[in-house]
Amino acid sequence: MLVNEGVELETPPPGLADEFHTLFSSDALTFLSEIISTFQPEVDKVLKLRVLRKVQLDLTGGLPVFAKDTAHNRNDPDWRVSPVPHRLHCRHVDVGDLSPCDTQRFIQGLQSTAQGLQVDFDDGNCPTYHNQIKGIYNVYQAVHNQFPDVPPIAQAPVLMLRPRAWNMVEHNMMVYGREVPGPLFDFGLLMFHNAKLLLQNQSGPFFYLSKVESYMEARLWSQIFFWTEKKLGLPAGSIKATVLIECVLASFEMEEILYELKEHSAGLNCGIWDYSASFVNKFGPRADFLLPDRSKYVDMEKRFLHSYMDLLVQTCHRRGALATGGMAALLLPRDKESDLYKTVLHTVTRLKLLEINAGVDGFMVYDMDLIEPMQKLFQLHSPDQNQLLQLRDDITVTPEDLLVMPAGGVTLYGLRYNIAVGVLFIEAWLSGRGHFFYLGKVEDSATAEISRSQVWQWIRHQVRLEDSGTLVTRALVRGLAEDLIGDLKAAIHCQTSRDEQRLMTAVSMFLEIVQKNDFPEFLTTYLNLDHTFLSFHNQLENKHTDKAPKARL
Repeated sequence: MLVNEGVELETPPPGLADEFHTLFSSDALTFLSEIISTFQPEVDKVLKLRVLRKVQLDLTGGLPVFAKDTAHNRNDPDWRVSPVPHRLHCRHVDVGDLSPCDTQRFIQGLQSTAQGLQVDFDDGNCPTYHNQIKGIYNVYQAVHNQFPDVPPIAQAPVLMLRPRAWNMVEHNMMVYGREVPGPLFDFGLLMFHNAKLLLQNQSGPFFYLSKVESYMEARLWSQIFFWTEKKLGLPAGSIKATVLIECVLASFEMEEILYELKEHSAGLNCGIWDYSASFVNKFGPRADFLLPDRSKYVDMEKRFLHSYMDLLVQTCHRRGALATGGMAALLLPRDKESDLYKTVLHTVTRLKLLEINAGVDGFMVYDMDLIEPMQKLFQLHSPDQNQLLQLRDDITVTPEDLLVMPAGGVTLYGLRYNIAVGVLFIEAWLSGRGHFFYLGKVEDSATAEISRSQVWQWIRHQVRLEDSGTLVTRALVRGLAEDLIGDLKAAIHCQTSRDEQRLMTAVSMFLEIVQKNDFPEFLTTYLNLDHTFLSFHNQLENKHTDKAPKARL
């Protein structure tokens, strides 16, 4: 245990002593202590405001609206966000879910032709102490040009650093007797060690901000940015951040979020699964917000999702901000001559062309083999660096557009698929991995959130399967989970008794989560605070190896 003026920090995991001592210098610890002690009360406040807002919605049965008390900002036609640096003018294709502790994939990303890398400490990353230290140190090496055969940071894809969201805490550091907010731990270290060099190379510091639910949370990030810039001697407005609109409540405050971050905004981003899961999070017990089978009835062509994307594009471009779309999770088969390869590429192309036609300025892919064809897609259909001139004045989005649920039921396939994804995500986290591959897709916390959310909601509302009329009960879900164990063992290449024990633990934890009376707000929070998860990680720290997720299926 390292103790330094109100700071308690766990000793480094095995094999990371050099990385640890590089990152946690005396000056870095002082900076971390100051940023955390300065903003911890404000973090507490925004988290309590989340709880209050949810309670108010539950008690009143109310729905979100475009707020009257901020209408003056929405109605003022004159304000714009500050211009972004040259390297952010073109955001066509970012690599998403790039967990930086996976050194090999991180280097591949740096060597790629992508416009940017979503350096992900959130959705695609499991926040073990090892992973955080290794990942932050790998960013340090990239910025300081210490990786062989990698372009200098001024020529590599820009690093879009994505710290953890406000719901996550860092267990291995305490400041004045409290565990610290995960995002401040990540942001503080990333800024302290890299910000000046990134700025000198006109390559940052750039960030993604996860799970922002209100303009008050955007205001907090703005305060953190201004404080950090002053503390580190950077020009005000140096930091640029893209806010991921992953909550239905935030979709009613997009203009206000841009306004609060107008000196620091790199735009807004829309995705599909975290956003869809937020409907269950905020309105799950209400029968009129029953979300049908996502594998069959939920996609970006549905009214509530395409309206959200249209509004995001319109809002951003009206204010001079970039609008980016979600991540293509499909994986291209290795055989480029196969019919399956052509089918997957056609599917990704069709879905991403919808986003381009909606006016987005860029999006993400997981599979790096998709970078070039998606860049060509942009060049063919939107050859300019961005689509900021596409103002989308042709659309008007109403609250009803944003809140109407798509028609459809629940299938046995969809229920089994959601169970499998939920269980395999927990198993991945127990293994120290933030994402995994299943049935030709990459799955991460976003898809795990929608999967476990739907199973919880279907049990709660006692829906019937449209195939057979069978009632969805916890007994049915338990039985299906048991029936899936053979397939799940094959999915994780189960070879040892320890592998089997970890899988069975994941099944038990999944069943526990989906039958809770009160919906756990975030799966990652639930796992990060769970004794079983922490016990597995204590064992992992003693035998960790730096490896990528398991092979594609």
